[in-house]
Amino acid sequence: MPQPLFIYIHGFNSSPDSYKARFFVDWMSAAGRAEQLIVPALPHWPANAIALLEQLIEAHPERAIVLVGSSLGGYYSTWLTEKYGVRAVLINPAVRPYELLAEMLGEQDNYYSDEQYELTAEHLDQLLAIDCPRLKDPARYLLLTQAGDETLDYRQAVEKFKDSPMLVQQGGCHGFDQFESVIPAILAFAEGRVELPAVTDLTAGEIRTETSDE
Repeated sequence: MPQPLFIYIHGFNSSPDSYKARFFVDWMSAAGRAEQLIVPALPHWPANAIALLEQLIEAHPERAIVLVGSSLGGYYSTWLTEKYGVRAVLINPAVRPYELLAEMLGEQDNYYSDEQYELTAEHLDQLLAIDCPRLKDPARYLLLTQAGDETLDYRQAVEKFKDSPMLVQQGGCHGFDQFESVIPAILAFAEGRVELPAVTDLTAGEIRTETSDE
């Protein structure tokens, strides 16, 4: 039976060189599972990014696809999950990026590359075109979010994915502190299991266990 194929989907102005992407690649390589992970570099145009991701999914019809989407990548993952019926792990996902990015129109610099481009109203239109106000099967999603996210309001994701298994960690940041602690949960979810870890409450230094319905 073919092993699951993970596609890591980075966020806005990010790249495969982001910390989580590189850490996930290194972790999978150390575990002898490097061939199970793809981390594409996405175009800044949402329509082009979706087209690239669709090509990757359709190129592996024999594999169980698991999307791991961070921030804007979580928004893309939602659209793709609704279209293809795959599984998705969402890490501090954007829920309404067309609203957030409306405040950032203009010249942009990718955080990890030399790419420069202009963020325009057309970008926002393309994002709005892939909005998914309702989910067909909430069980296909695993939400991993931290309340200390300084970029996104984590409560939007908690509300949208309220019927999905989730881990809500107090403290943390948009980049998701202690990402290494949730990798086993990501791998378990690929096999249809919800196994959430005991994680550090970053606001109090305590260890606690989140259940799938919190």
